Amino acid sequence: MLPRETYQQFEKSFLCAEACASADTKGRERPTELCSLRTEFQRDRDKIIHCNSFRRLKLKTQVFLSPTGDHYRTRLTHTLEVGQIARTIARAMRLNEDLTEAIAMGHDLGHTPFGHAGERALDKINPKGFKHYEQGVRVVSYIENDGAGLNLTYEVRDGILKHTNMIADTKEGQCVRYADVIAYLNHDIDDAVRADILKESDLPDSVTDILGHSKSERITSLVTDLVSGGVQNIVLSDTVNKAFCELKEFMFENVYRNPTCKSEEKKTYSMLEGLYEYYFSHRDKLPRLYCELAERFGTETAVCDYIAGMSDKYAVDKFIEIYVPASWGHR
Repeated sequence: MLPRETYQQFEKSFLCAEACASADTKGRERPTELCSLRTEFQRDRDKIIHCNSFRRLKLKTQVFLSPTGDHYRTRLTHTLEVGQIARTIARAMRLNEDLTEAIAMGHDLGHTPFGHAGERALDKINPKGFKHYEQGVRVVSYIENDGAGLNLTYEVRDGILKHTNMIADTKEGQCVRYADVIAYLNHDIDDAVRADILKESDLPDSVTDILGHSKSERITSLVTDLVSGGVQNIVLSDTVNKAFCELKEFMFENVYRNPTCKSEEKKTYSMLEGLYEYYFSHRDKLPRLYCELAERFGTETAVCDYIAGMSDKYAVDKFIEIYVPASWGHR
């Protein structure tokens, strides 16, 4: 028996009835030969972590634009924290950890440079709008692998698409949706404290009395409560959910909408607007792949594909290259 087949047998015997076993995947858009070693969801995880878009996450903002310290989260470290939390939930519920991890690793591949500020900018600039979760599906379907896409399974693409404000078709995708918010709320508190935006003592007692007084305590409380509710309906209990929602509102009021955190956002908008206008008017300046995408999907979409894929530094460098006169050097 092949290693993949052995593991598929293990899945059938160990996973709960609500889990998505790899042998039961709805498959890929383009059928491919099965791997002798890995299940289909293991292959998807590997495809994602080896792709260019995943590596660029290390140079994309999470919340704080261009932080100078070494310990602020980036989009990549956020993704790894989501993966850890999601796998903990999946294992406790006897769901498919490989599917869960694949969705977690891919959930933010569609994010722009400069975090949600960049996403809001492209959504306002592009007549068709822009949402990072929709862009994530475009990345894995049409952009990666020189336009061939990663040809992921239906379940992973569904989890990427629905990780923000929809209910995924699989329980594994629903775990990632919760893990994403649990991760970013708690690590953003950590970063805000590091940036002197907050003190731990600023958090409302009504939150900390329920969830805990440290990042570790809050994550443990939220994950434990989610698992305790059972796999049939993956939701937080009323008491914990009330504290969770209050924590989200506190973070939006004190961090995400904080003038100090948002002080550079106007520059972000101006930069991405300038890049969009330039490449929309000079489509021939786009790399070959994005010229081909423009033929298939329209110039507006292809320009957004190109800009959304940029790292923070690359976006700044391209803006300077296009709009800032070069210094005159000695010859």
